[in-house]
Amino acid sequence: MSTVTLPELKISARPETISWEMLKEKTALVTGASRGIGRAAALALAEAGADVAVNYHLSFDAAKGVCGEVRRLGVRSRLYQADVSCDQQAEDMVAKILDDFGRIDILVNNAGITRDKSFLKMPRSMWDEVLQVNLSGPVGVTRAVLPGMVAAGWGRIVNIASVVGQTGNFGQANYSAAKGALISFTKTLAREVARKGITVNAVAPGFIETDMTRDIPEASLEAVKAMTPIGRLGTPEEVAAVIVFLALPVASYMTGQVLGVNGGMYM
Repeated sequence: MSTVTLPELKISARPETISWEMLKEKTALVTGASRGIGRAAALALAEAGADVAVNYHLSFDAAKGVCGEVRRLGVRSRLYQADVSCDQQAEDMVAKILDDFGRIDILVNNAGITRDKSFLKMPRSMWDEVLQVNLSGPVGVTRAVLPGMVAAGWGRIVNIASVVGQTGNFGQANYSAAKGALISFTKTLAREVARKGITVNAVAPGFIETDMTRDIPEASLEAVKAMTPIGRLGTPEEVAAVIVFLALPVASYMTGQVLGVNGGMYM
């Protein structure tokens, strides 16, 4: 019987994290990386050895801080300003990254917004804005990045969806529709590029401690915690750990999957 030798896992300086050091010489692009899950993903990928292109739209100071944190982990990092909902800006950003780093091996489509209102009261502009950023944005960036991955014969695409794309949520018809469609896009693209050495997966966070959830009234947050089996909100670092796993070479047999990081809210 043949045996498979797995790479040695190494515990990083922070005891709560594991660094595989398996992403050296890889370059990752994380969209919306100035805060929250995007920031945590950028740092986690850097800990695993990847160089990181940090995308932001408006939050220059925060993104610059993330870029500095990534560099202190001993890898390369640069800032790239772009509104991912604009295809031309996404294409220009990817071209600059390829000029600077020579490759994009890992794409984390994280940038997103919320504009909440019950559907009967939701203006079309609010619907269009959320769909443009949360769905068309990842599609446009992926379209720009994918040819390079195909040429290299290797790639990892991780789309950040949401538990509400699986369950729906009152007042979030636009956000739920965008994230649900992103899951379907993930599964279809995974089938199309599976034999090209590229995996495409989605991570569907539940309610995570980010700027988005800080705007939720305390009473509503307590209700969320009560319906979550684990009984608390998640952290960006817990989501980032799953993102890094999907980016690793050892995750090469996982594609078209939706990994829930939701405390058991949806099973």
